[in-house]
Amino acid sequence: MGVVTRRDFLKSAVAAGAATILPSSRVQGANDRIRVGLIGCGGRGVGAHLPGFAGLEGVVVLAVSDPDRERMAAAAKVVESKYGGKVDQYADMRELLDRQDIDVIANATQNYWHGLSTIWSCQAGKHVYVEKPLSHYIWEGRQMVNAARKYNRIVQCGTQHRSEAHFIDAIRWIREGNLGEIQHIVAFDNKRRSSCGKRTTPLPIPESTDYDLWCGPAQKLPIFRDRLQYDCSFDWNTGDGESCNQGVHEVDVARWCLGEEGLPRRVISLGGRFVFDDACDVPNSQITYYDFATAPVLYEVHNLTKAKDATEMPDYRGEGVGVIVECEGGRVSLYRGIAWDKEGNEVRKFTGGGDHFANFIDAVRKGDAKELNAEILVGHVSTAVCHTGNISYRLGQKASRSQMRARLAEVPLFLPVFDRFMEHLTAHGIDVEARTVTLGPWLSIDAENEQCKDNPAANHLVRGAYRDSYKVPTIAV
Repeated sequence: MGVVTRRDFLKSAVAAGAATILPSSRVQGANDRIRVGLIGCGGRGVGAHLPGFAGLEGVVVLAVSDPDRERMAAAAKVVESKYGGKVDQYADMRELLDRQDIDVIANATQNYWHGLSTIWSCQAGKHVYVEKPLSHYIWEGRQMVNAARKYNRIVQCGTQHRSEAHFIDAIRWIREGNLGEIQHIVAFDNKRRSSCGKRTTPLPIPESTDYDLWCGPAQKLPIFRDRLQYDCSFDWNTGDGESCNQGVHEVDVARWCLGEEGLPRRVISLGGRFVFDDACDVPNSQITYYDFATAPVLYEVHNLTKAKDATEMPDYRGEGVGVIVECEGGRVSLYRGIAWDKEGNEVRKFTGGGDHFANFIDAVRKGDAKELNAEILVGHVSTAVCHTGNISYRLGQKASRSQMRARLAEVPLFLPVFDRFMEHLTAHGIDVEARTVTLGPWLSIDAENEQCKDNPAANHLVRGAYRDSYKVPTIAV
């Protein structure tokens, strides 16, 4: 590995696909006010985007949008009480996008809305900060990238670790070869989730919510879980499961560390939705092997406690959520910012944070997408990697422990992850020999065309499907 300068390291991924954007006629410099419209008024929108943008000098939030009028009104009240000034409210984001006095869209919609809303925003001439995971489907993510290119827009993905100094410095230090070559990376998410419930009759939709608009590109179906909002992340129709919802952070950091700019060569995933007898259908325990050319990434997610009657969550090397890079000469915990040698002696610490929102605004002021730490292409690839794992899982079939182990035999490095997974399920009283676990197939990836090789069923999930009124358009560049 050669020495990588800080600037070269941060900008290399963007330089491959992002052109310099000419500033709009209004956003000209550091002293000009940037006007923001927020779409999506849930926890991330109100809890992160509003303070993230309204707290920056020279930035003002002018409007908010959400098909849930109660959430929208609450967001407007937060802006008015904390940051001053009245904001306009729009149930339909298209009315907000029509405004010529808004420069930037803060996109905190749900996962399944990210694609179409970002494309609409680019078409309307707005720059966009869009939450992770970037897309609901791999093909959709590429159309988002194409829209940013075609309409010359600056688009940042909300994978905020890209702006945090301790991640930047630790990854640069690893890639300079200070611990030798990377052998593999273990990424993990042990975040507790509760059941989403299981109703016998459809959930009544409040009169304050335009349900057709809320569904947008997703299929308009009755809801049999207990909550309309956040739990939609755990339904394949509207969400992408924990391995993409949270996992995109860990996969993004791992891919960044490896210097991989595309999809893995192949992937396999297995797991299931255990313990909960509820209306959600994504796995709450899942492991995935991403076979990158540089080194493999081994990913595991557990939303259940350590055991049936336990209250604490599983961990890996003492961490609940994180990324650990195993090298020839030691290992590095990227989330904790600590490096150890082969004997376990601490050899380096990395500290420092960063402001992802400020990085985006700085890029908008300069009119230069190369200033972004997580330009849309970066977010697209990391999200697409997660989608490949989920596609393997979704094409899987129930298998016994011996069948699973036989399929994984060609990747012995992954077997310790598999064994931890089996132990975890057994601790919850699950009979892993009784075909309770879904075993996905190995998928060979055509990275150049961002699809799977010789697998129409997989490529159907790559492409996705939309309702006629909310189709994601094909964007040619």
